Amino acid sequence: MEAKGYRKIINSWAMYDWANSAFAATVMATLFPPFYRAMAINAGLHEATATTAWAYTTALALSIVAISGPVLGAIADHTGHKKLYIASFAGLGIFCTGLLAFLGEDNYLLGSIVFILCYLGFAGSNICYESLLPSIARHNDIDRVSTRGYALGYLGGGILLGINAFWIMKPDWFFLNDRTIAVRVSFLSVAVWWAVFSLFLFRNVPEPLSLRPGKAKKAVVRASFSHLVETFRKVTRYRQLFLFLVAFWLYSDGIGTIIKMATAYGDEIGIGLTDMLLALIMTQFVGIPCTFGFGWLASRFGTKRSIILGLAIYTVICIGGMFMRTAIHFYLLAFMVGLTQGGTQALSRSLYARMVPRRYAAEFFGFFSTSSRFAGIFGPLIFGTITTMAGGSRLSILSLILFFIGGGILLSRVDEREGIRIAQREDDMSDVQGL
Repeated sequence: MEAKGYRKIINSWAMYDWANSAFAATVMATLFPPFYRAMAINAGLHEATATTAWAYTTALALSIVAISGPVLGAIADHTGHKKLYIASFAGLGIFCTGLLAFLGEDNYLLGSIVFILCYLGFAGSNICYESLLPSIARHNDIDRVSTRGYALGYLGGGILLGINAFWIMKPDWFFLNDRTIAVRVSFLSVAVWWAVFSLFLFRNVPEPLSLRPGKAKKAVVRASFSHLVETFRKVTRYRQLFLFLVAFWLYSDGIGTIIKMATAYGDEIGIGLTDMLLALIMTQFVGIPCTFGFGWLASRFGTKRSIILGLAIYTVICIGGMFMRTAIHFYLLAFMVGLTQGGTQALSRSLYARMVPRRYAAEFFGFFSTSSRFAGIFGPLIFGTITTMAGGSRLSILSLILFFIGGGILLSRVDEREGIRIAQREDDMSDVQGL
């Protein structure tokens, strides 16, 4: 493939991170948690109970994605229509994100349902999007391509979040009645942003060939359910890959819980929405160079060591979060999240991609989704349970340390070179056999 054509495909693939990160930044991480808490409190829930309701909503959303993820991966592997599945799930997420703007002031239960559908669209499209990585990136270029996607995601999400912040801080400048209307319009803007910038992927990224052609759709759907057990058995045959998944299971749960609960926690302890908005915009833009920086660290010191460094920073963040009192503290912790979040996640994705045989890419990336999202159920559940028992969320933040320490210990035992060597050997055998 010519260098120019390769760059166009890679850049178009990475633009989907730019597109859907608007949902992650504006809706999931920043505006919807306090918006949801306000609906719950208007419906009569206590402050801490409103935070718990949000935690349980995110846990349910993760459960649904965890169950459907491997099935989606298996279907995509059989049919080869990964871009079609990306479009279908993105369409669901985009439509439901727009619906968030029309929720009633106290209708938090409907809010839970609509958000779960939004998240299903967001996560479902990501499964097939990420499974494209091994088929479009050159083997020695996966770290750089993966970090490029995350960096563009930070930039795109940060730009729209910055625009939304202006609307919310100065609604009269934009002919909006008040902050609440500005928040609702922000939800609509995310839907439009996500839709428009997804077009680069659909237009310029080639559809990988089906690795198991010839089966009817109904047969594929039936087979996919029984295929779950088979997929798990396949994953466990790759010892280093499976050990990495368990480690990722733990530390990604902690990362995901921080992302989903940060503004709900900040809102509960009295941090203003404006300060949280500005802090998270800072996180987005700090994350851009730092994500590339983690790619450089990986090239110098190894991918695994770089991820472990990120987990150490997250441990410090959890300790600091327990003692957070002021907006300045929130800014400081948001800066530290920006240092490590994108790099840790990007390197995790690229390390996994290098240890996965090509012929199982979508199927195993379904399990990659499961390992982060099914496992990710426990972080919000533990957060919500401790919040209910303690009457507040400070101890809940501290409990997340266990996810980072446990994940780091397991990751340190992964032999990444052996995992990559085994995957490469299977790819070479597949090429010889014409699979």
